Amino acid sequence: MKLNLTKDICFFDVEATGLNILRDRIVQLGVIKIKADGSPDETLNLLINPGMVFISQEAYEVHGISAKDVSNKPTFDKLAQQIYDFFGDADLAGYNSNRFDIPMLMEEFARAGVDFDIESRRLIDVQRIFYKMEPRTLAAAVKFYCNKEIVNAHDAMADVQATIDVFKGQIERYKDMDFEEKDGTLVEKPLRNDMDSIYKFTNDLSLIDVTNRLKYNNEGEVVFNFGKYQNQRVIDVITKVDPNYYRWILEKDFSVQVKRTIKQIKETYEKQKA
Repeated sequence: MKLNLTKDICFFDVEATGLNILRDRIVQLGVIKIKADGSPDETLNLLINPGMVFISQEAYEVHGISAKDVSNKPTFDKLAQQIYDFFGDADLAGYNSNRFDIPMLMEEFARAGVDFDIESRRLIDVQRIFYKMEPRTLAAAVKFYCNKEIVNAHDAMADVQATIDVFKGQIERYKDMDFEEKDGTLVEKPLRNDMDSIYKFTNDLSLIDVTNRLKYNNEGEVVFNFGKYQNQRVIDVITKVDPNYYRWILEKDFSVQVKRTIKQIKETYEKQKA
């Protein structure tokens, strides 16, 4: 289908060092410009050195771009004019672009001293279309999986029964379907009628607490998943690197799970030491 355009539109995506719009930096920018005059699309694909900003492990696991991959690439300020010229006055589009890609791009331009104005551009976020047309509500799930309307929505017991109906509908729909992970790993029939299989499929078993403050590393050791000691072993931090961090966690607003796990690690360490 040919898009009905009155001006060029740039569909773009950024990969970054993390998810913080202000602190993180772009490491890859991909753009396809669809021309209003019908001429061939133009593309721009750049790897970008984030400077001194560290690429988080979580971000690396998503996009697979390491510090080594971009160490000899130009920083954003060196590419800013090229990128600005490529976008021109085109409208902007992407997936979740209004909340992430566009603000991230604007921050990079601002640091480079370039005024990237969006006031005269139309912003098209494809994710918003998806969420508006296919709402992710319990009522929508009942209609999709069970082909019926929910009765007494937002009554607790009615919602519970609807959730059970949806769950059964999901198992029935996906019971013979394989699933491919982002890294290409094939999971055979993860939603068959087996609770252990479904539990493993729907949960990140590397995470220890519901607030995602602690996780297991590849060696099965408990590490911090936030802050200045991110990805460092908890046992090392609270007994050697920064013993006061242990007391700080216990006194601050961390979940019961986090505090209990930290205490257990400390108690096990002291018993082994004794």
